[in-house]
Order: sequence, then structure tokens, then C-alpha cells
Amino acid sequence: MSVLRILHVVGSAQNKFYCDLSRLYAQDCLITTADRSRYDFYIAYITPDGLWRFPSSLNKEDINTAKPMSLCDAIQFITSKNIDLVLPQMFCTAGMTYYRALFDLLGIPYIGNTPDVMAIALHKARAKAIVSAAGVKVPHSELLRKGDIPTIEPPVVVKPESSANSLGVTLVTNSADYDAALKKAFEHSNEVIVEEFIELGREVRGGVIVKDGKLVGLPLEEYLVIPDKNPIRTYADKLKATDEGELSFAAKDNKKSWIVDKSDPATERVQEIAKKCHQALGCRHYSLFDFRIDPYGQPWFIEAGLYCSFASKSVISTMAKASEIPLNELLGIMIDETLVSV
Repeated sequence: MSVLRILHVVGSAQNKFYCDLSRLYAQDCLITTADRSRYDFYIAYITPDGLWRFPSSLNKEDINTAKPMSLCDAIQFITSKNIDLVLPQMFCTAGMTYYRALFDLLGIPYIGNTPDVMAIALHKARAKAIVSAAGVKVPHSELLRKGDIPTIEPPVVVKPESSANSLGVTLVTNSADYDAALKKAFEHSNEVIVEEFIELGREVRGGVIVKDGKLVGLPLEEYLVIPDKNPIRTYADKLKATDEGELSFAAKDNKKSWIVDKSDPATERVQEIAKKCHQALGCRHYSLFDFRIDPYGQPWFIEAGLYCSFASKSVISTMAKASEIPLNELLGIMIDETLVSV
């Protein structure tokens, strides 16, 4: 079997935060999936100045010594390497849309969802409207722009319509706190969602992968949310900064998050709803969805997170491992699904 030339596309032209976030996950992926008998890894690293670099690793020293290139020169470099497959590792809006579209134009297949599907998922209100039309329960919400006045009575969750990792998200329990919450959310997006708060219950994620052309529901991941203490998940639950100023993963353990037992009654119900969301949004290869489960056991769609870096700590990787699919096997399945349609 010939060795596949895989290009990991990392970084962000948007800002340093997304650049560091992408590098954090991609470094893990490069280490844990390395297999020289099967893959020849290349790295394309995009920085907030819009330039491309092709370092030998994601260590800062290698990045700093790599030659900066314009988009035109980067395309020439990529085409000269006869890349077989791209693994997108970018989390910013442009990374999930524009840069994926670039590889469509270059005719190089990539793992994951297409730019149009990513754009819909990134706009939380549009994603909710689509899955709602497919019969999935969604919380009542409204989309606001600066100057608009919310009409939904608290408790509500106020959040930017397009940010990730709970940036700018606030639970409002009193109308007097609306202004501060809206100001915080508008720092991250030009549009803000005010969403009816779904009482706990539980909060889970449901993942789907495509294997041999069929949708496979993965074990659920559940998160620690306590009604009177932390009723919603925040940025601090997901990421933290090291003493050196680097991004790192927040502690992942069985106290803050855990895999739900397959025999749990919620598993099958959420898996079926996740598959419905996957199909409604037009996903391919894999998908991931957040749900709140109310005290009566009804799952409510919160948002879609249609990305996976194939790092050991990625949610889909964790779910697959619990389903006895190790990370390298998961990556192999995704590669097969990507190349079968080429």
C-alpha cells in the first residue's frame, strides 16, 4: 500500500486565539496519529497576517524559521507535493469555509464537512432553523443585532451567533443583567442569540460518524452541570492558559465530563436525533451536536460543532475510543470515506 501524503492545515488568519487553538489540537493529532508506514505528514500553518508557512513541526522554533509565503506561492508549493488528502485543523470562520473551499478549487479532497455546511453550522440560528424543520426540538430563541431589544423573559442564554468554546456566553436570570450580557456577546459577533434556558436535566454531546456509507451513532459524552452552581458550560470548562501564556486543554476527567453508559436510556434517543440533525444539515464523514436534556428526558438541540481535529482529546476521538475504535482506526475510516467518493 502506498504512503498517503496528508496536509494538515493549521492556524488562523483571523487572530492569535484561533491560531493557538488550532495549533494546540493539531500538535496532539500529529503526534498521536503518526505512522510513517501509512502517512507522510505535511503542515501548512497560516498566521494572522494571512501568510502561509510550511514548518517541519508545530514547535515555535520550526514555525519561526519557516519561510513566510503568499497564497499564490503556497498554492504552488502544495501542488508540487502531490498531496493526496487534506486534514483541516482550523477553527475560525475563514478556516472552516474559505480555506476548505480553496481545496475544492484545487481538487484536493479533505476530511470533514463542506464549506456551505460549515457556514450553516457556524450560524447557530440557521442551524437551529434547519434541524427544527426536520422535527428536532429546539429552544425558543431570537436573533439580535446591535440596538435590538430582547423580548424573551429570563432565564435565557445570551451568546454570540458564531463563536466557539463558549466565548461570550452568559446565563441571564434577571432582565437587569441583559445589557451586560449583550455587550459581552457583541464583542465576539455582530449578531447575538437570546435563547430560552432549558432547565436541567443533563447536558450531553452526540456524535455521528459515517462508516461504509452508513451512519453510526457514537457513545454520548456528558458534562457536569449543576443547577445552582454551574448550570451552563463556560469557556473555563473547555480551555485554560498556561503560565507561559499558551493555550491548553482544561482538565478532562471523569469529574467534569464522562462517557455515558451505552445502556443509558438517553443514548439511543440522542443518537437517533443526532443522525436526524446530521442528515438535515447535509453533513458528511462525521458530525457532533450539543443537547440539553430537560427534567422530563426530552433532548433539545443547542448547536452543531461539525469539526474534529483527530487529536486524542477531541470529543469525537474520545467517543470513538469508548466504542472500541482507537484513534488511528477512526482516522483510517474517515480517510476511506473521503477517498471513496474521489
